[in-house]
Amino acid sequence: MTFISKLTSIQQQANSLLCVGLDTDAQKIPVQLRTRPHGFLEFNKRIIDATADLACAYKINFAFYESLGKKGWQIMEQTLAFIPSSIITIADAKRGDIGNTSTQYAKAILQDMGFDSITVAPYMGKDSVQPFLEHKEKGVFLLALTSNQGAFDFQYKKIGKNRLFEEVVTQSQHWTNQHNLGFVVGATKSNEIRTVRLLAPDIPFLVPGIGAQGGSVEDVIRYGCMNNGLGVLINASRSILYASQGKDYSAAARSEALKLNNEINFFRNKYF
Repeated sequence: MTFISKLTSIQQQANSLLCVGLDTDAQKIPVQLRTRPHGFLEFNKRIIDATADLACAYKINFAFYESLGKKGWQIMEQTLAFIPSSIITIADAKRGDIGNTSTQYAKAILQDMGFDSITVAPYMGKDSVQPFLEHKEKGVFLLALTSNQGAFDFQYKKIGKNRLFEEVVTQSQHWTNQHNLGFVVGATKSNEIRTVRLLAPDIPFLVPGIGAQGGSVEDVIRYGCMNNGLGVLINASRSILYASQGKDYSAAARSEALKLNNEINFFRNKYF
């Protein structure tokens, strides 16, 4: 089964486009957990347990785990084990280096750790991305157009008639025929979501920027979904993880995830 067909099947079965970002910050979890030996891990488990029936994917941001050293890698592997196999896992690692280095990154994250997909920076070109794409059943989300302000520094620069992000989207589609390529497209760039979808009609998008960053759910659905109303993973992290700082944090996370999932499906029903 290709990555895209697996993603499509999971989104259909779950009736969900929601991706929960496990960008867990040790300084932001509820105070009562910070002094417990396994408080960080307990927080992740309870968030997953509270939201698993609402999500089609979980995205683990490596930076929040790597910053904890060896312990963080252990927490990440244990967190990954808590996620049901019926849900897509995304390593938000933003790797990408010369070919032999990328080969090792791909082996470590996609093969040894067992993530279903990974975010990759494409700006060193095809040979830096190819080792990830060679894992045929794994997804590779290239950074196409990001949601941060710094995106305007380079991603909008003209390369001939096209902007750099458009060149990334266009050229990278020739790098694989394995149906495992995706793009990261920020939710705060509504007009460009439409542009990228026109350039890549059958490729899934990982869409950060909803919730705390203020992206529009309606615009993402209207302009980002494929013709079948699927094909986007709408990520929310802080708005779900830190919906409450009290003992009810997992219930509050579920409430926020349910609210967002219902909003997503409202617009799916409106436009598809």
